[in-house]
Amino acid sequence: MPASQLVPYLHVADARAAIDWYRDVLGAAVVFPPIEMPNGKVGHVELAVNGARWMMSDEWPELHAEAPKDDRGLPVTLHLTVGDVDDVCARVTASGTKLDRGPEDAPPAGRVASFRDPFGHRWFLNQP
Repeated sequence: MPASQLVPYLHVADARAAIDWYRDVLGAAVVFPPIEMPNGKVGHVELAVNGARWMMSDEWPELHAEAPKDDRGLPVTLHLTVGDVDDVCARVTASGTKLDRGPEDAPPAGRVASFRDPFGHRWFLNQP
């Protein structure tokens, strides 16, 4: 049996805008192209940054798949290892997104930062 994987599946209010943001800011690549549903919404897409993959779709409230709400905390943080935390943070802030933490050295973890992206998801960046 192959090794198990745990792959996050994000739901956002505007998947096409999220694809562009993740591509431009995080350097993500689309590894499985968007499946457009009859109503025009993105039913599924897969992205990756240096092999770290996640799945994503537009919101589907009828299936209880909704984007995070701005007025509350988040139960999940996405941890992404990057080669240069400061470089990614510069792109994050240039996009108009505020950092919640860092970039800063946090031994023994390395260089770290965190932010909530424009689609409501919280990211923790780590440069070992």
